[in-house]
Amino acid sequence: MSDQPRERWGSRAGFLLAAIGSAVGLGNIWRFPAEAYRNGGGAFMLPYLIALVTAGLPLLIMEYTIGRRYRGSAPASYLRLGRPAQFIGWWQVAICFVIATYYALILAWALRYVGFSVGQSWGDDAEGFLFGTFLQVGDTPGELGGYVGGVFWPLLAIWVTVLITLALGIRHGIETAAKIFIPLLIVFFVVLVVRALTLDGADLGLDALFTPDWDALTDGDVWVAAYGQIFFSLSVGFGIMITYASYLGRRSDLSGSALVAGFANSSFEILAGIGVFATLGFLAASSGGAVFETEGGLGLAFVAFPTIISEMPWGGFFGVLFFLSLVVAGWTSLISIMQVIVAAVQDRLRVNRVVSVAMVGTLVALVSLLLYPTNGGLYLLDAADRFINRYGIALASLISVIVVAWLLRKLPVLQRDADATSAVKLGRWWKLCLGIITPIVLGLMLIDSFAQEIDENYGDYPSSFLAWAGWGVAGGALLIGIVLSLIPWRRGAEVPPDADDEKRSA
Repeated sequence: MSDQPRERWGSRAGFLLAAIGSAVGLGNIWRFPAEAYRNGGGAFMLPYLIALVTAGLPLLIMEYTIGRRYRGSAPASYLRLGRPAQFIGWWQVAICFVIATYYALILAWALRYVGFSVGQSWGDDAEGFLFGTFLQVGDTPGELGGYVGGVFWPLLAIWVTVLITLALGIRHGIETAAKIFIPLLIVFFVVLVVRALTLDGADLGLDALFTPDWDALTDGDVWVAAYGQIFFSLSVGFGIMITYASYLGRRSDLSGSALVAGFANSSFEILAGIGVFATLGFLAASSGGAVFETEGGLGLAFVAFPTIISEMPWGGFFGVLFFLSLVVAGWTSLISIMQVIVAAVQDRLRVNRVVSVAMVGTLVALVSLLLYPTNGGLYLLDAADRFINRYGIALASLISVIVVAWLLRKLPVLQRDADATSAVKLGRWWKLCLGIITPIVLGLMLIDSFAQEIDENYGDYPSSFLAWAGWGVAGGALLIGIVLSLIPWRRGAEVPPDADDEKRSA
């Protein structure tokens, strides 16, 4: 590691805002409403909250504790936890690398749509404008084709701002950005929700979202969907929270911080659901169609919402706020994803932050700028996102829990460490959740997902394309993690920086 003192957060509020900024991302705005609608409406809230308490928060606390106790990047922390576990950290670094390359692309789209909203450039055909005029999507998955200048330049702007923020450091870069942009995001979204609730037909959307289908609670797929939403929205399994917690002071409250971050994230998701469905209710009332005719994701953000913006009074103002919210939410998440890679390179090569950001940023941004602002970029994004989420993040979470709880048996040590400085003490429920409930649910999620892949190709893509853009990306991340873990660290790297504190807490 670098010989410089490890950076620290300037305040607990700064850490919490950064953690919330990481968790609150694009998925909160466009994934949660669709999942809730498809899985029982108001009844979905019950399994969702149970998933938060029994899996999301316990896993979040575990990652906070590993990061603070072992005071390193994800690979360094897992190395100190137990040498065989370090491959998990490098695997998470590889996962973050993949995600960062395409996540920035969506922010570039949203940035362009801020401008498009002013003049409603999509006209009467939002879908045709997105895939044809703007993205210029090619006909054949796997062929990159030519560059799309309208995507390349905003993508470059996103990368420049992200890397400058990272180079400024934990306190002056990431924390300062979080203190500015997370309150700004909340203001933007509260304004959006208030405006949406005043639209004609808003009640139709809210009825569609919150009317409970209690029979859905007997469907196992609904419970799997609830746990899946929690895992994917809390930024667990990436190594992000381990990395962020490594910059905390020794006396920081871990369980209390996890509760604040977890419930703040869920509150924003519910707020986003209210705003999205109130707006969709307006579209349904004005067009006579169904409230939710899109599956969410890109179709919701870049097709359904532009259509609504064209229909509603003051639509341009609404559109600017909506797409600015997407940019801010995604930008803070992208910073946290990149910080995982930056911290790992710092620890491994013993270089300072600026050198690490320059090395990491050049490589990740170069891959992103070469592959994604092309005619085939959307296909590559879609396949990579599907497989790195299903067989990267979820699988890494499962392996990390099994290794920590079952193989290394570190839960009692981590619990004592967290309880020593936390206002909310962890009881037996914490070890029960991590030792039994979380592994079982994650295992069921992966089995169900794998069965779907066997039944039919995702998105009806050709098998040859999915072999490298899907399975190849997910398998490659795991392989890279294993290979990097075989390279020896410098002597003494297994010892946390605060060795005396380590002995006392053990």
